[in-house]
Amino acid sequence: MQLSPEDIGAIWLTLKLASVVTVLLIIMGTPLAWWLARTHSWLKGPINAIVTMPLILPPTVLGFYLLILLGPNGMVGQTLEQLGLSALPFSFNGLVIASMLYSLPFVIQPLQNTFAAIGNKPLEAAATLRASPLESFFTVVLPLAKHGYLSAAVLGFAHTVGEFGVVLMIGGNIANETQVISVQIYDHVEALEYDQAHTLSLIMIVFSFLVLTLLYKTKKRQKTSSEGVL
Repeated sequence: MQLSPEDIGAIWLTLKLASVVTVLLIIMGTPLAWWLARTHSWLKGPINAIVTMPLILPPTVLGFYLLILLGPNGMVGQTLEQLGLSALPFSFNGLVIASMLYSLPFVIQPLQNTFAAIGNKPLEAAATLRASPLESFFTVVLPLAKHGYLSAAVLGFAHTVGEFGVVLMIGGNIANETQVISVQIYDHVEALEYDQAHTLSLIMIVFSFLVLTLLYKTKKRQKTSSEGVL
């Protein structure tokens, strides 16, 4: 079955959304994951719960409250309107924000676990060489955490690609603007266009298989590296 221009547009928009969300989550999530891995503050529990909440929260619930918050009558929506900025609901930027919140635990948790596994000894060794905390992070922590970053990037990207409820609630179904591949499959099924739905669904199945294979190989290499160090 040949892909239609709308299908190709949905695939391209999905890849664009997943790429932007993954990059932003890696950059913005690193300080949070580092803090969660090392802090002993009482705030760690509540913040961990907030970060993990999208794992169990129905996507439509998150999308609904984001729609209210970002809408013209919401706090964020009214602030943007006063600043003369465009509204976020039913826009690509709105999809990015919603997807970042929904995919947050899939990036934060692998990074947090990786940072916790590194421990204090490498940082203490770097401190004896008069390295600053920032220098220690970039020269010691990042190289040791490369497998964790790869897992976080793959999981964050894949989870964003597979989103449906959140993107439909906050983005609607606007061609070339918010119509991602999961929404396009839904449209094909509603229109009884099962051949097109099969084609896009098979693409998603193959993609999921490749993602899981990559994650398995990454974890296997990480385990091998850890055993080598020990």
